[in-house]
Amino acid sequence: MPLALPQRIIVAISGASGAIYGVRLLQMLRELDGVETHLTVSAAGLLNLSQELDMSRSSLEALAHAVHPVHDVGAAIASGSFQCAGMVIAPCSMRTLAAVAHGLSDNLITRAADVMLKERRRLILMARETPLSLVHLRNMTAVTEMGGIIFPPVPGFYHRPQTLAEMVDNTVSRVVDLLGLPQVNAPRWNGLAANTPTTP
Repeated sequence: MPLALPQRIIVAISGASGAIYGVRLLQMLRELDGVETHLTVSAAGLLNLSQELDMSRSSLEALAHAVHPVHDVGAAIASGSFQCAGMVIAPCSMRTLAAVAHGLSDNLITRAADVMLKERRRLILMARETPLSLVHLRNMTAVTEMGGIIFPPVPGFYHRPQTLAEMVDNTVSRVVDLLGLPQVNAPRWNGLAANTPTTP
């Protein structure tokens, strides 16, 4: 009987603000049995990692099972023959969004994303920008029409998060949901009556 292959997830971090989303996603996926993560990070993504989190490249790479240099377009994840369950760009800059929308496989992030689309696999872009221009919106529409999922990391407040960490966890957990993987950090909504505290 053949051994079951791990569920491979590609995580890419580009140069938009919000490096914490990619880091937290890697941490959550690391806790799941049978999941193997493949990481690639742009140069701007590494700058934001240092600026926003005071985190080193080596500390980030330690969270992934495999790391691929962003300019290595010959890496395994650049091929459709690389079996994986999906890819998340967290966060996704507007430049990266534009490259994906127009099929510009100019680095490993955009090439791997192009592979996800052509192979009809799950591609999630945590697009981070505000306000949005018409160019941004049209690029989001193009990616959506090709089968990708645009997932701006907009926090929800109906669960009454008390900390920034809770807001990040809730958002990233919804991404884990979209990958079809189990998560325990975002409570399920059971209806207004079930989730509204009673007043004595």
